[in-house]
Amino acid sequence: MRTVLITGTAGFIGFHLAQLLLKDGFRVVGYDGMTPYYDVALKRHRHQILLQSPGFSCAEGMLEDMSRLQALCDQERPEIIVHLAAQAGVRHSLENPRAYVESNLIGTFNVLECARTLGVGHLLMASTSSVYGANTAMPFAETQQTDTPLTLYAATKKANEAMGHSYAHLWKLPTTMFRFFTVYGPWGRPDMALFKFVRAALAGEAIDVYNHGRMARDFTYVTDLVRGIRLLIDLPPIQPVTPEAIAPGDSLSPVAPFRTVNIGNSQRVPLMDYIAEIERALGLEIRKTFLEMQKGDVPETWADCSLLQRLTGYRPETSIRDGVAAFVAWYRDYYRV
Repeated sequence: MRTVLITGTAGFIGFHLAQLLLKDGFRVVGYDGMTPYYDVALKRHRHQILLQSPGFSCAEGMLEDMSRLQALCDQERPEIIVHLAAQAGVRHSLENPRAYVESNLIGTFNVLECARTLGVGHLLMASTSSVYGANTAMPFAETQQTDTPLTLYAATKKANEAMGHSYAHLWKLPTTMFRFFTVYGPWGRPDMALFKFVRAALAGEAIDVYNHGRMARDFTYVTDLVRGIRLLIDLPPIQPVTPEAIAPGDSLSPVAPFRTVNIGNSQRVPLMDYIAEIERALGLEIRKTFLEMQKGDVPETWADCSLLQRLTGYRPETSIRDGVAAFVAWYRDYYRV
């Protein structure tokens, strides 16, 4: 039985990934800081569900607490680390930038150090589509330059990728970075658009629609996302003998066992179409307040996931109709509305 340490198991994606890995026979060790960025009760409920499995154990602590994190790693000796914990949210980075430096930079450095000292067989770390920043060539491919981040959040994730590459090179630490594209689904984060839209609609309130609705996203259903991570776990990068050995379109580094992989639905969905699916699932029309673009936001995201498909044979394909309906059903049940 393989042991995997997941940082952020009380979070949205970490919770779903832990469930999948437990089902697949892994022993899962969770680590989470239970920060109050959003409802801690929701986070604790996720952990309560995971703790019903005998294969799951967890510890609470901040990523910045190196002694706590290292002690857990020394005790549990994971062969795989999946680093998902972070200070998330593009807009919150405008209000509390220090939290992003402490969690996403110092915290990720601590995870890298733990992975190095353990000599794990595979380190996987979360990045984001936000690293593509001001890029306009779409769909976004992993081989594109990512030198124009538009928020501190995106900049910290870009830094994480650079830090991960340096450790992969220096210590021959097999490392995969995955870039997420607008993840949604049951047990989602309350600061995300779908959660906020459904909550406001059921309360009879208007929703804020930025850039007057002229936006599009590659919406990725959470179970599709974690299935992609699960498959990548078994594919630690191997440094090529020569740069010429790297296949066209592969983001594999020529000097390290390091790769970046997009995980998205490969569909460009206009925001107004997404809102229409929410209205369909709720059975009501939502009042809308149209506003200008928010600072640091981007008008579109769209993932090229051909590398993920070539590596794993898998391609996320849950439709927004099915995904939104599943979230609405969960929301109504969880909040009894």
